[in-house]
Order: sequence, then structure tokens, then C-alpha cells
Amino acid sequence: MTLLKKRILASLAAGVMAASLAVIAPTASSKAEVSAQACTFTDWVQGQWYTTGSIVRFEGAYYVAEHDNPGYSPTVSTWYWEPTGCDGGGGGGGGTCAGATDWAAGRQYYTGNIVKYNGSYYIAEHDNPGYDPTISTWFWEPHNCGGGGEPGTGFPISESQFNSLFSGRNSFYTYQGFVDAARTIPAFGTSGSDTVKKQEVAAFLANTAHETGNFVYIEEINKNNDLCDEGQPYGCPAGTYAYYGRGPIQLSWNFNYKAAGDYLGLNLLQNPYQVAQNSTTAWRTAIWYWMTQRGPGSMTGHDAIVNGAGFGQTIRSINGSLECDGRNPAQVQSRVSNYQRITGVIGVTQGGNLYC
Repeated sequence: MTLLKKRILASLAAGVMAASLAVIAPTASSKAEVSAQACTFTDWVQGQWYTTGSIVRFEGAYYVAEHDNPGYSPTVSTWYWEPTGCDGGGGGGGGTCAGATDWAAGRQYYTGNIVKYNGSYYIAEHDNPGYDPTISTWFWEPHNCGGGGEPGTGFPISESQFNSLFSGRNSFYTYQGFVDAARTIPAFGTSGSDTVKKQEVAAFLANTAHETGNFVYIEEINKNNDLCDEGQPYGCPAGTYAYYGRGPIQLSWNFNYKAAGDYLGLNLLQNPYQVAQNSTTAWRTAIWYWMTQRGPGSMTGHDAIVNGAGFGQTIRSINGSLECDGRNPAQVQSRVSNYQRITGVIGVTQGGNLYC
């Protein structure tokens, strides 16, 4: 685990730029009506980062993001959101079996949502606050998804595959937390062909599994390292020793907590501890790094896979200065072996250039 200490160093400090968040600027919206159609949506969440084109459901209506924003209200910040037509046929757990999620007690469900419960599927006949599908039969109706295989969530890796690959993981690293996090950064695992989508998720999990001992460790073992760059104008308000590695990517240093928090709409600089307290938040920080940071490499992990540079370039982006070019071949092999194992389970080719 010593590799988790200072792998995001000065090369990142110079390159990491906090995402600048525009102030809420409500203006008159054209409110152009769009004919209802099946669409992929999620229920709006305050403080969650949305990118242009994201569709949310808010108070029974649908809105599409006209501009990136950190969870502004669709009915207040009308410069950022535009009403849109949507019949709820797509994601967000509603409409199709590809959008089915595991039922959770106390979670709000809306008419048309499909859930998986004890191996069977149910569709919500009426809005309800997470009633048991087998008890509250007025609210839920058994649903035939048809076809073979596990519909899961339409994600490149199914829950059963994830569980089989990481059966000994810490319970903190949930599959649902991973999927929910991915939905907040839509380009992750959704770019390119089906092969590329699976390769990206496999490459991401191969690297993060290596960083965390197969998702056993939530926090860095040695918490006594000074990972505070006091030259930053915002300093280290949580304390000099508060910015040790956390989550799947073992997010470290104050400037990375600041940049990740700004991008995700969370105050991670003031409260870095929340990365180890919420599964979805932890996964989001790792996906943030994967999608936006080059580290010691020349491209992001996302770009390395989507543009065909190969798995080896993802290693370079994460820890190339310590592992690549013959510096630590055993660590590189660990990551490559992870990737080979995961691609085998989810049924996708590995592509070329596996080593760095």
C-alpha cells in the first residue's frame, strides 16, 4: 500500500484546475416543448453534478440540462435547465428492464419504475416510498423482463459479475454505489462501441482494485503523511494530515480534494472524510480522476481506452512515474492481471498495448 501515498504529485498540482462554477442566473427560458419520447433520466438530486444533455425528473416533470451545473434547481435556475418531453421509458430505474435496480426499502419509487427483488422483477403501479413489492401488491406488480441473462442496470458490468470478481471486498464498495456514481458522469462507460464501453469499465476496475487491495481498503493505511500543499491559496482547512488517500483511486492531497469537490459539487476540501463515508461519493471521486486527470501520463484513463491507446496508458496516467518504463514491473503486472481477469469475466477482448 506504500504506492498509495504520494502518487498524485507536483505534475498533478500544476495540471489540476478546479472546475469553475457559474452563479445561478435565472433568466427567461424559451421553454420549447418537446414531444414525449422514451429517454434516460434520473431523479434530480441537489448538489449532484449534471452535464449538458442530462435529463432529470423533478416534481413529476422532466428537464434537460442546457449547461453543466452542480445540481441547481430546474425550476429556479432556468438558464441551466429546459423543460423536456419524456414518457419515462428510459433509465433512472424506470420503464425498461435495462434500467432495473435492486429494490431498496425507503427509497422513493414512481409509477413505471422496475426493480429486482429476491431474483424477480416488479413494476411500480403507483408512486410509493419503497414499500415491499411482495407485501404492498397494490403498489407493485410482478413484471416479466423476458429474454436471457441478467438485465442489471444496462451497465457494461452486471451486479453478478461484479460480485463474483470482488467477492471479498469491503461492503462499503457497493455495486449500486458504483452505478449511481457513473450516472453522474455520463461519458464514463458509455462512449464508443459496446466493446470499448466494457474495456473502459474493466480498465477502471483493474486499476482501482489494485489501488485498494481488491476493494478491501477504504482509506490509506498510513495516515501520518503530510499531503498538504500549503502553497495553495485555500490551504488545508481540514488539517495538515487530513488529505490522505481515500476511496477507489485513493484520492490524496488537498489540491485534488479541492478540484474533485468543485467538479462534483461537494466541499471535499473542508470535509475530505466524506469520501470514506459514502460509497457513491467515493466512486465519484475515482471516476472524476479517471475522466479528467492525466497524472504523470499524456492522456486521461478514459481517453486511453476510448481512443485506442491501450490499457498500458491508463497505468501511466495513474502511477506511471513510479511504475512504468521498467520502474516497478511487478506492480504493472498486478494491474494487467486484474484487467485480464475482469475482461475475461465480462466477455470482452483486451485490446493491445497492455503494458507501459
